[in-house]
Amino acid sequence: MKVMLLNNLKRHFCSNITTTLNSSKKEIPCRYKKLVVSQAQKALTEYLHSTRSIPYAFADQISKNSFHSLSNLISKLGSFSPKKLDSFTKKIEKFLRYNPINEFEFFFESIGIHHTHISSLLPNDKFFFCDDGSLLDSACVLCEFGFPWDKLGVIYTESGFMFRKSGSEIKGRLCLLKRYGFCNVQIVAICLTFPFVFGVEEREFVDDEVDRLLSDLRLVFLDFDLVGCVEGNVDVWYDVCRKIKVFYDLSDGKGKIGELIGRNKHLILEYGEEELIEKVEFFCRFSVEKEEVARLILQGLELLSLNLEATINVLKLLKHIGVDSTGLGDVKKNYAYALGTIKMANLPNVMRAMGLREWFFDKIKDGNHKLLVDFITSYPNEEPDKGYQSGFKAIHDARLPSHNMSKLNFMHTIGFGENAMTMDILTHMHGTSEELHKRFDCLLHLGIEFSKLCKIITKLPKILSQNPETLEKKINFLCQDMGHSLELLDTFPAFISFDLENRIKPRFRFHMWALEKGLYSKNYSIASLVATSDKGFVGRVFKIHPAAPKHWFEQFYPNKFRAS
Repeated sequence: MKVMLLNNLKRHFCSNITTTLNSSKKEIPCRYKKLVVSQAQKALTEYLHSTRSIPYAFADQISKNSFHSLSNLISKLGSFSPKKLDSFTKKIEKFLRYNPINEFEFFFESIGIHHTHISSLLPNDKFFFCDDGSLLDSACVLCEFGFPWDKLGVIYTESGFMFRKSGSEIKGRLCLLKRYGFCNVQIVAICLTFPFVFGVEEREFVDDEVDRLLSDLRLVFLDFDLVGCVEGNVDVWYDVCRKIKVFYDLSDGKGKIGELIGRNKHLILEYGEEELIEKVEFFCRFSVEKEEVARLILQGLELLSLNLEATINVLKLLKHIGVDSTGLGDVKKNYAYALGTIKMANLPNVMRAMGLREWFFDKIKDGNHKLLVDFITSYPNEEPDKGYQSGFKAIHDARLPSHNMSKLNFMHTIGFGENAMTMDILTHMHGTSEELHKRFDCLLHLGIEFSKLCKIITKLPKILSQNPETLEKKINFLCQDMGHSLELLDTFPAFISFDLENRIKPRFRFHMWALEKGLYSKNYSIASLVATSDKGFVGRVFKIHPAAPKHWFEQFYPNKFRAS
């Protein structure tokens, strides 16, 4: 996320300039805005250099990379008149002469820290760089070494203490990194990607981790000659390091995966960071060890070309993977709700809905990834069945299709396929997509297995029509008060549909009372206890003892007693 913010920083700030300038007393015409900003930057550079004695190169970096702070400064100059454009420079110079700026505000923004975070970083009792003996000097030393000025915020955010060190201390830290054989450009890229390497002496517990990381990077860069394949500046190496970091983040400890990256360096060179992240996130959704995901992708280059928007047939895929006819029959019988066609991107959810997520990943790892790749090639796009297509068309033709479309998307995210059953169940589910998600997640949190919960929904769609608080009370009563496990819901999912206060609790308490008194000649199941109609239940109570119904109504169902 930080990388994305840094990459788009200037675009966001330019937009902020337009917003701020347009909010001034008199809007600056578009054709003058670029010129106004340019003149303001020159004036600010001159002020910082001549008046504040900051070296020109760094003063220029501050003024050119502090767009939001600069736009706020321009807005303080009052109304703008195109007729007096020539006097604008003098106006801003005069303003700076009599209204000194907070130099730290401009500095923090210029090194890449988002303007919304700056206020928390500003010192309370300091206004000028001369009040701080190291902040600007540290930034200058790093910049002279090769760090891009507008990316120094990455280092400051992670290792701000470095900016409290003297120039010689910082150079010493950088020399430590050079001992591993890296050149300046590579060190800059490594530090921007893995800022914690700067804290090696400050964080004793991380020494081993830093050494393992740098040793592994040396293995990739030098021993496997990634250096010979990469030509470019800091930005190019920064891009390379970010892609390497995608796989390092999947490893529990640094130093475990470097050789694998080195042997498959072509993957780092040929694919972009977004492509790598997309496929990593996709395979991580199979809920396996992250390091296994790294190995799968690094050893299966073809997986990066998978089209996640392709439509596939679940049953055909299982057959292609190696499920025999008996297994396919079991799948049809037990998991019909997940069959039909699906988007490739939804495959992890569908496998989870069938309880096959880890099994499927095991099938495609260890060099077997081509099973999946070949399947997509053989069956690139499948058509949904007619029942699904008919229901889909009816949703789109409705006056307000967005509500049902969002509910349908929810069902797909929990593993329901593009089939007629999904459309039928959809008509019995009430609530917004967000509400359905919360209710589903609540039941998962209470301990119901994902695949079992999907089965329950096929039998009792209205289970997701209840709010999370009600669901939690019922499950807790079932497990804690009634002493049953969640497995009861496999055979009697309708338990959750009955009213807790007016049905489940009074009947269970009467049942326990009758057992204590020795009135029952047999033990009734929970389904029989709860699902029996009121008339049938009272009839059963009467058979126990003629006086039992009166006791039932008085003690356990007083509202019914009063109503009668």
